[in-house]
Amino acid sequence: MMANAMNPSDQPSSSSPLPGGFRYSGTACGLKASGRKDLSLVVADHAVVAAGVYTQNQIVAAPVINCRSKTPSRSIRAVVTNSGNANACTGEQGQHDANKMCELVADVLDCDPSQVLVMSTGVIGVPLAMEEISKGIHAANLELNQTTEDFQHAADAICTTDQSRKTASRQFDVDGKTVHITGMAKGAGMIAPNMATMLALITTDASLSEEEAEACLKTACKESFNRISVDGHTSTNDTVILLASGDSKVAIGKSSLEIFQRALNSLFTELAKLIVADGEGATHVMAIEIIGAVNDDQAFEIAKTVAASPLVKTAITGGDPNWGRIVSAAGYAQAEITPDAATLKICGETIYQNGTPLPFDAATLSQKMKANVEVPIQLRVGLGNGHSNYWSSDLTTDYVRFNSEYTT
Repeated sequence: MMANAMNPSDQPSSSSPLPGGFRYSGTACGLKASGRKDLSLVVADHAVVAAGVYTQNQIVAAPVINCRSKTPSRSIRAVVTNSGNANACTGEQGQHDANKMCELVADVLDCDPSQVLVMSTGVIGVPLAMEEISKGIHAANLELNQTTEDFQHAADAICTTDQSRKTASRQFDVDGKTVHITGMAKGAGMIAPNMATMLALITTDASLSEEEAEACLKTACKESFNRISVDGHTSTNDTVILLASGDSKVAIGKSSLEIFQRALNSLFTELAKLIVADGEGATHVMAIEIIGAVNDDQAFEIAKTVAASPLVKTAITGGDPNWGRIVSAAGYAQAEITPDAATLKICGETIYQNGTPLPFDAATLSQKMKANVEVPIQLRVGLGNGHSNYWSSDLTTDYVRFNSEYTT
């Protein structure tokens, strides 16, 4: 068997067919003052396997409570998503409205509400406009189709402050049969490790059990969405859902599970990096790699600490190769480092080695940092085998301006 994964930059197109067994639509129902699409519907042609991973915030939105109670499952028919309103911190009314959204979708699909999952994103603490939601669900149901354009409409409809849609696809062959995986995501602010203000919906025509789907989903999230940060703020609504139709007739078992997981990890990493690149006001992505840590967990802790430092973030914004900020941030992480072995590379150039600064052309390196959207930062912190990758946006005045005026 040979896995032939698509190029990570490939978007769903006519050359990358969507997974079999699903239909998509996105419509505008009036939740957004802009009039842009704000209700997305993804429907399976038959009951499918579903798994979910959710926010670790203790303040949890009504849609998350709804989905947690239903996944994992092998009987899901649809996912309905609204943007512009998070339906979070809305009390019993919020629970009622999330349940009602599932009931409305179940009515048009002639299935049970327990077979419908719901996601919401947007402003916190405002009740949903259910009359508009109802109209939107009926309109989206009439527009369901299997084309790339319909998929893109659905992806557009889950966005809030995003500058553009975030989609990716992968495919690979098993014994002459092709498996497709396609995903859409949203997120630009309130992004923190261990999920963020983000939603993602992944569809595949692979055949998976509930246990396999949940395990693969958790592994992929750990390697991607749990390794990104914009502002360190974990949200109330974070949800990633995986739907598996089985229409490819490829059962993902022991022999092909590694191939599937690798493709899923790659797709998730692409979506995660798109979220960071679209961070509110962001101009650069810090691609942080920590090596030489005591173990992977400690490497992750160091990477997360460096990524969260406002001083590091602003240095990247200005193209300032300020190695002292990066090294000192690693030093106050809750992890063990060996200072005499600390070695730092920015954009591939070693500027600090074995605890000692090296001479380098700061102006040239600064220009290189400014010229690249992604700024690679590799820091060796010791002689261990611990390793972690992490992606974080820089911090600009536009981020402050946007978020200081978000609700006013």
